[in-house]
Amino acid sequence: MLSIYRNMFKIPDLRGKILFTLAMFGVYRLGATIPVPGIDLDAVELFQAQQTAGGIYGLLNLFSGGALEGFSVFALGIIPYITASIIMQLLTVVIPRLQALQEEGESGRKVITQWTRYMTVILALIQSTGFTFLFHSGQFTGGIDLIPNYTPGRVILIVLTMTAGTAMVMWLGELITQRGVGNGMSLIIFISIISQFPFVFGQIYGQTWATGFAIRFIIMMAVFLLMVVAIIYVDQGQRRIPIQFAKRVRGRRVMGGQSTYIPLKVNTAGVIPVIFATSVLLIPSLLVTAIPSDADWIQIARRWIDENLGGGGHSVSWWYIGILFALIVFFTYFYTAIQFDPDQQSEMIQRQGGFIPGVRPGRQTAAHLRHILNRITLPGSIFLATISVLPAIAGAIWNLQIAFSGVSILIVVGVGLETMKQIESQLTMRNYEGILT
Repeated sequence: MLSIYRNMFKIPDLRGKILFTLAMFGVYRLGATIPVPGIDLDAVELFQAQQTAGGIYGLLNLFSGGALEGFSVFALGIIPYITASIIMQLLTVVIPRLQALQEEGESGRKVITQWTRYMTVILALIQSTGFTFLFHSGQFTGGIDLIPNYTPGRVILIVLTMTAGTAMVMWLGELITQRGVGNGMSLIIFISIISQFPFVFGQIYGQTWATGFAIRFIIMMAVFLLMVVAIIYVDQGQRRIPIQFAKRVRGRRVMGGQSTYIPLKVNTAGVIPVIFATSVLLIPSLLVTAIPSDADWIQIARRWIDENLGGGGHSVSWWYIGILFALIVFFTYFYTAIQFDPDQQSEMIQRQGGFIPGVRPGRQTAAHLRHILNRITLPGSIFLATISVLPAIAGAIWNLQIAFSGVSILIVVGVGLETMKQIESQLTMRNYEGILT
């Protein structure tokens, strides 16, 4: 195994890509420690000492790599870009113009990427404005005012700084994609989550082992390792649908006749359904937190959401677990239907002169693909939902505040596997033994 890692640095261009990626990680982590101008640093230190691991704040802070708790220039992280990318993917399905651009190839994708950047900046402006208000009002920080001098000029300065920070994070991700090992945006999230794992596991240790419940800590670590193994196993799982191409004679050449297959992954949708479901569950908490009204029904709604949807830093309830599980299953089917169109796939197979053995081309092929897709999506969706709610179930049973969720483990393992595959392909091209093989 050590020889494999030595081989990675023997290849000059691969070594340069890896070192460049690590340098970009260093720049990102440096930006995550620089606070925005105009905030009370003493109040930030007090807030960091008192903040809890669970709730909305713990989840958002995890995805920002701890930048949110320090109110840094990279506080929003890459979340606005992810949201903009998901919105553009959904709009591509319903807007013919975007769909035509996507089908144009590289030139069309460049236009969509540019629009995604513009939408990212707009979303960053909106989110930074909201966070600035919440950090000033104290409704998001336990009553601690991080911006005591709340003037229009200072608010504009903070909003522009955070928006510029998001644009820079997006630029760093694109640099990693172009000049690094690839998957820049995913690797930015990866390093953000990884950077918080020592803090997260330290808090779990403090709530279990240090308080006399060592068996709980052992169980949590065992479940964590089993989740990693299960994610790797399911991520590699696929259903291969055989495709046979008929022989065609063109002049003296005989074309076709070969066999291939369509690989349908058990987890076709990846982690996108979990991100969708988590975002939907965050909306009620953010709304009642942002509403300054002291009306009785607002207070009742705020209290119920804080107690049942994990919005107040408490260990989550069974309401949260059940709703999250159902939303993940729903969004898995929804996003899979967007990603894989059986009718379009059937038409493409028929146009290329192929067919599935034992199935007639056309409608029967589309129905056959749809039937298989529905059958493998069910276990995939249940797996995603189960992995996502396992930490929440442990928190609900033992009354623990757990900052990391199943989606963070899914992202870390998935991005790690994809990165290893890319490095392995570079090694294999140069006759070196791969990491995964």
